[in-house]
Amino acid sequence: MTNNLAFDFTVDKAAKKVFITREFDADLSLVWDAFTKAEILDQWVAPKPFVAKTKFMDFKVGGRRFYAMVGPDGQEYWSIQRYTSISPKTNFKMFNAFADKDENPQLPGSDWDYTFSEEGGKTKVNIVIYNESLERMEKMIEMGFTEGFKASLKNLDNVLAPLVQQS
Repeated sequence: MTNNLAFDFTVDKAAKKVFITREFDADLSLVWDAFTKAEILDQWVAPKPFVAKTKFMDFKVGGRRFYAMVGPDGQEYWSIQRYTSISPKTNFKMFNAFADKDENPQLPGSDWDYTFSEEGGKTKVNIVIYNESLERMEKMIEMGFTEGFKASLKNLDNVLAPLVQQS
C-alpha cells in the first residue's frame, strides 16, 4: 500500500460542513463496496476499540442502514441512515442521524454526499457532510468525530490491503 495518498479533513463551522478527501490504493469497485456493503462497513467504520454492528442495511434510494458503534464496555451508540440518491460507483447521498435502539432518530441530523473517482489504480473519495445545526456539528466534533473518522479510514486501508493483493 502507498503511504503518499491524498488526505484532507476540513471543518468549516460557518458553513456547518465537514469536507473530507481521501485517496485509497485500491480500485474503484473495492472502495465502493467498502462503503456500500454492511459486511465490509462493519469491519472498518468504527474506530478501535469500538466495533460496528449493522442491524439492517438496504442500499437503495429510500433504503436505510441501522447500526451501532459498540464500545468495549458493551455500550451501544445507534445511528440511522436513509439513502437519498445513488449513482452506482460514482456517488451516493444519505441523511444520517443519531438514534435510540428502537430506530427513533434524534434530530437534527446531517446530509452526507460521497463522490468516488478512480485514476491510475487509486480511488479518491470526496465526502461533504452538511449539518442542519451548528450545535449538532459541534457536538459531533466534541464527541471525537474528527479523530474517530480519521482512525476509521485508516482501518479501511487495513481492510483493503489483502483484497488489493487478491485482485
